[in-house]
Amino acid sequence: MSMEAIYLIVPLAPLLGALVAGLFGRAIGRAGAHTVTILGVAVSLLASIYVFLDVLEGNTFNGPVYTWLVSGGTRFEIGFLIDSLTVTMMLVVTSVSLMVHVYTIGYMHDDPGYQRFFSYISLFTFSMLMLVMSNNFLQLFFGWEAVGLVSYLLIGFWYKRPSATYANLKAFLVNRVGDFGFLLGIGLVLAFFGSLDYREVFEAAQAQQDVVIEIVPGLGWSLLTVTCILLFIGAMGKSAQFPLHVWLPDSMEGPTPISALIHAATMVTAGIFMVARMSPLFELSDTALSFVLITGAITALFMGLLGIVQNDIKRVVAYSTLSQLGYMTVALGASAYSVAIFHLMTHAFFKALLFLAAGSVIIGMHHNQDIRWMGGVRRYMPITWITSLIGSAALIGTPFMSGFYSKDSIIVAVGEAEVFGAGFAWFAVIAGVFITAFYSFRMYFLVFHGPERYDRRPHDPHDEHGHDEHHHDGKPHESPWVVTLPLIALAIPSVFIGWFALQPMVLGDFFDGAIVVAEQHGAMAHLREHFHDPLGMALHGFATAAFWLAVAGVVLAWYLYLKRPDLPAALAAKMQGVYTLLANKYYVDELYAFLFRDGCRRIGGGLWRVGDIRLIDGMMVNGSAWLVGQVARLSRRLQSGLVYTYAFAMLIGVLGLLLVWIGRTRLML
Repeated sequence: MSMEAIYLIVPLAPLLGALVAGLFGRAIGRAGAHTVTILGVAVSLLASIYVFLDVLEGNTFNGPVYTWLVSGGTRFEIGFLIDSLTVTMMLVVTSVSLMVHVYTIGYMHDDPGYQRFFSYISLFTFSMLMLVMSNNFLQLFFGWEAVGLVSYLLIGFWYKRPSATYANLKAFLVNRVGDFGFLLGIGLVLAFFGSLDYREVFEAAQAQQDVVIEIVPGLGWSLLTVTCILLFIGAMGKSAQFPLHVWLPDSMEGPTPISALIHAATMVTAGIFMVARMSPLFELSDTALSFVLITGAITALFMGLLGIVQNDIKRVVAYSTLSQLGYMTVALGASAYSVAIFHLMTHAFFKALLFLAAGSVIIGMHHNQDIRWMGGVRRYMPITWITSLIGSAALIGTPFMSGFYSKDSIIVAVGEAEVFGAGFAWFAVIAGVFITAFYSFRMYFLVFHGPERYDRRPHDPHDEHGHDEHHHDGKPHESPWVVTLPLIALAIPSVFIGWFALQPMVLGDFFDGAIVVAEQHGAMAHLREHFHDPLGMALHGFATAAFWLAVAGVVLAWYLYLKRPDLPAALAAKMQGVYTLLANKYYVDELYAFLFRDGCRRIGGGLWRVGDIRLIDGMMVNGSAWLVGQVARLSRRLQSGLVYTYAFAMLIGVLGLLLVWIGRTRLML
């Protein structure tokens, strides 16, 4: 079998599984649906591993699969670009997706939409693979929109719940804002480069560096700066960067497996991948890099703070995801693209682990999601407890854990960046270490340690599955093996993958040819000078400010939530203003509601009153009828029916004609 055929197998195997489960779900039943989709993703994973090994031997591929259409001399093609960056994403997508598929058997076993759910998640895997394997902007946009569509379907999977339909509509609309910018960026590429093929665009980029365009007459902008910022606006929507972040926390209305697959490991990292892929363009614009850097820094710091006041177990992890996506974006702005992809990979494993562990807790706690009514779960759910601890330790950057290597690499790289905003970004990521450790172990201690509070929790009329639940006073229980097995499988790379991948991905030349870094951006060079092996970096990590900030965050969480559980409420009361600001998520949703939702209503109301009632109905419809009525009323007065009136009118007419004739005769003489 040729390598081109294997490349095709990678995305088509999950697509085939999705079609069979979706179209013939009733015929093949539940077991058939999960078997065919899991088999498809497993085949895709095995093929991805084979392609990965082939790329390690130096074999890359860049070419079309078929031509979709030709218009005006421009070819719109479907094609694959297989290099080190692509295969890294392929392995992350397929491996995490396989774990989520297996986990879903246990999590969704009672759900009436079982076959539909498996069809959706397999279709998502296909869409994501088409996105990361593309070699042109057309296919990139197809995959980009396809993952957005499937995300919409999955967030609103329980469509009978108003909160779920609101959340998926919100996600869809916010992503359309980002995608509009993304489409404009692609339009500029086609207009000025004459091609949508990555290779042709990247080769021509240097020649376009000094091209200036006028968006506003008389005001010149660099073509590459505008293009890169527009493309990044697409990434801001998909990767939930401030201020287009508002959809991601609400997307927790979808089932937990979706939170792990889409909102932690794959879809939200599409924007990070896209910017890394576009490194030959971004490296030519320091303005665009500063924009990326500052946006990521704001997201990393301020979204992390929101995790401190969340009580829903999934929303804590959701705000953690926002913060970590900010870290990746900061790395992109510092030109440390390989570090961003490295953190993307390590984060995919430990954050998927944390989401799936949260789902396991929800199952064990009879679908309670409020961490205030948990406690002492460690005794009843040992596998979930230990895997959660591993995921939390990796998240906060504990030395020797996978998250440590990627997170510390970002901090070092940002410290060496010289583009505008680097100082603020370094402060944001270093402060974010303490915040991450605090909210992560706040959740961990409240769930797994301390007194058992679940017997006293108030009745919640709706569980996560969207139907009425009965109040459970029973003890928690460990989840079935189809839930715990993926937890164990994800815990292993959460511990070890950073150690093994640091050398080739960050310190080595694994991404050479796939990622371009300009000579004047020296953050990566500095990183390679200071670190040579994972052992030395981990040992050095114990002496860094980041490590002790993380320790301080864990200790503070332990003191406040285990030693002195009365203090958090007292502190919240004392700092009521700050707490209210955080609890209301900086009022960004309210601002958008006032500006856009209510603003559109006000504009619509004004157009209705002025345009419809006064202009169209008042002047054009009713006004024309009034005018006709007035003319008719005047005509009725003239038509009296009396002979002497008509005779008088005739005399006046003759007199008028006579006067005109006399006047014309005088002029002629």
